[in-house]
Amino acid sequence: MHVFVTGATGLIGKAITKDLINAGHTVLGLARSDNSANELVALGAAVLRGSLQDLDILKEGAASSDGAIHVAFAHDHGDFFESCNTDQRAVQAMADGLAGSDRPLVVTSVTTLLPHGRLVTEDDSCFPTSPIFAARGQCETLAKKLASNGSRAIIMRLPPTNHGDGDHVFVARLIALARAKGVSVYLNDGQNRWPAVHYLDSAVAYRLALENGTAGSTFHAVAEQGVKMKDIAEVIGAKLGVPVVSKPSGEAEDHFGPFLGQVVTVDNPTSSFKTREALGWNPQQCGLLSDLENGAYFSS
Repeated sequence: MHVFVTGATGLIGKAITKDLINAGHTVLGLARSDNSANELVALGAAVLRGSLQDLDILKEGAASSDGAIHVAFAHDHGDFFESCNTDQRAVQAMADGLAGSDRPLVVTSVTTLLPHGRLVTEDDSCFPTSPIFAARGQCETLAKKLASNGSRAIIMRLPPTNHGDGDHVFVARLIALARAKGVSVYLNDGQNRWPAVHYLDSAVAYRLALENGTAGSTFHAVAEQGVKMKDIAEVIGAKLGVPVVSKPSGEAEDHFGPFLGQVVTVDNPTSSFKTREALGWNPQQCGLLSDLENGAYFSS
């Protein structure tokens, strides 16, 4: 297959690009800059210059492909809601490019949109608990609508933690905060759980969904159902040599900031049983705590 990939030079996107090429596919990657274009060429991919705001280019990229994987997200921390709107428009443009065919479009959602406090599965629907989560869930709602209208739209839900060397998102931010504030924090008793996966395993899940997913199917790229926040905080504290303390959930945003402060309060145990069964996906990489102990998170 000739696959159009957005976010192809990001942490997960680069792994997806490599995995697709290694599996015998060709890749057309979206690139905003010369550096990104050069990275794609070095990986063996073709380049389409543009961004998520360039809807005609997104439509063109999808139309020229045998399928598309949308993993990019335009993080505008000044206006998260506009970032979510940009994401919806990008998905619609790619769907328009693939219209009238059975070519797949794999879009990205997140497990934190699902009900909290119990084990959730691929059959669960979004249950946003805040305006931020509601805005992020709009892409999944759109994908389901597209599938009901005949598009082969497929949803890949990622856990909040896609760990591995080069990760600079949630776990890396927790480490940076612990360094800056001299304390590693968990909330309340620290028993709330984050599902996790190594980003190299995520890449394989995306490829398998592209190759085998049916219209409207939902998959979970989840290797570990739930890692306790207290366990994460304790490893960070030990590696940095700083105290590990509990704070009440009411202080979450004050310590972690407005966005991360909402995410760290979530209890989000997540199953991927149906994904493994449907796609034959079998995660091979190390777990989150092992990665924290032995990986490159604390090398700088």
